[in-house]
Amino acid sequence: MGIKVTFATSVYAQRRMAKTTGATHMPGYDDGFKLNIDDANKYMVEIRSQGSKALKDIIANASEQGRPVTCLVYTLLLPWASEVAREHHIPCALLWIQPATVMGIYYYYFNGYGDEVIASSKDNDPTWEIQFPGIPLTLSKRDLPSFLIPAASNTYSFVLTSFKEQLDALDAETKPKVLVNTFDALESGALRAIDHKYELIGVGPLIPSDPFVPSDPPDKSFEGDLFQKSDDIIKWLNSKPDSSVVYVSFGSLLNLQKAQMEEIPRGLLDSGKPFLWVIRKRTNKEEDDNGHDQKLICLEEIEKIGKIVGWCSQLEVLTHRAVGCFMTHCRWNSTLESISCSVLVVAFPHWKDQGTNTKLIEDVWGTGARVRINEDGMVERGEIRRCVEEVMGGGEKSQEVRENAVKWKGLAREAIGENGSSYKNLKAFLEEIGA
Repeated sequence: MGIKVTFATSVYAQRRMAKTTGATHMPGYDDGFKLNIDDANKYMVEIRSQGSKALKDIIANASEQGRPVTCLVYTLLLPWASEVAREHHIPCALLWIQPATVMGIYYYYFNGYGDEVIASSKDNDPTWEIQFPGIPLTLSKRDLPSFLIPAASNTYSFVLTSFKEQLDALDAETKPKVLVNTFDALESGALRAIDHKYELIGVGPLIPSDPFVPSDPPDKSFEGDLFQKSDDIIKWLNSKPDSSVVYVSFGSLLNLQKAQMEEIPRGLLDSGKPFLWVIRKRTNKEEDDNGHDQKLICLEEIEKIGKIVGWCSQLEVLTHRAVGCFMTHCRWNSTLESISCSVLVVAFPHWKDQGTNTKLIEDVWGTGARVRINEDGMVERGEIRRCVEEVMGGGEKSQEVRENAVKWKGLAREAIGENGSSYKNLKAFLEEIGA
């Protein structure tokens, strides 16, 4: 669409990204921060202070260079960005990077439903459920964003406060626009659930076009990996039959307990399916700080059927013909990528929006199966095997899931096509702001 974009991100993220040719960089601020040690509320105050200053500098610098900023798009937990935009009389829009369903849940939590959710967290009624206006789902506690359920630790208590501040910032405007990384066919009801307050605009899936336009060799121009990846992954995948491999990745943040790290490989081995498992190598300090151990047992057995790597290009893996299943924590990016690549899902949610995403995957879109935890909060090896076999076996359930996956991939491709809903929505937004 011919738009020039300036990205403002953290020093930490910029350092970990692969060097990008042709990109200019401005100096940033980094005073260091360690969650669980430093005060998270102080961190958010510092983010606001330093982030606002840096953003103002970027806007001023762009103006001096003769290409003034015409629109500011900001993402979650940065409500101060909209204040900077208003101060400089620049149109702005929030980019919501979770499903529209989750935004609706947060809105209603802060507008009349919070007390009911909080009360439910104080009892152990397994039958408790809730419905929010306009959202076509009945949700249990495990389906809600984890930040809505008070936890024993208050390490992340600042997050819920930040979501409230985010909605308050939107409420300072009249019918503000919110760009949502979803598409109309995927969440048609949720995109309209709060349209009396905000204009939610589906512009997703916000991933490169590669899942829809296969190339040989694969186009790697979309890569933006934060960690060093292994180079022999594709060679290993090439040696496997079509749709036979289970790809396992729980992202860069999730640390699993030692007992869970033992159950996962046992379950995968019992399934008899070859698997590619991404386990990011951690420093001794990280393991000490988090009390988690990533070391694996049964390595000899694993190496006979599986492959363990420190990192990979996820889209390159998901688009490979050999990959038939994605065992994932179900963050929204991974969820959209699985949909766009028509890869079946074994959902292994942990926190944040993952429970809600899993609910959508299993009960609404029908593209995967959710693991069940035991009374100790553990997913046992037999359950892992059950879910893998359910989605990759040859039964009626597997066939239904495969058909759904193919359907949603087609709709995702249609959405970002030239006449698709997301393409037209984004084009209309850009025309309205004069970009």
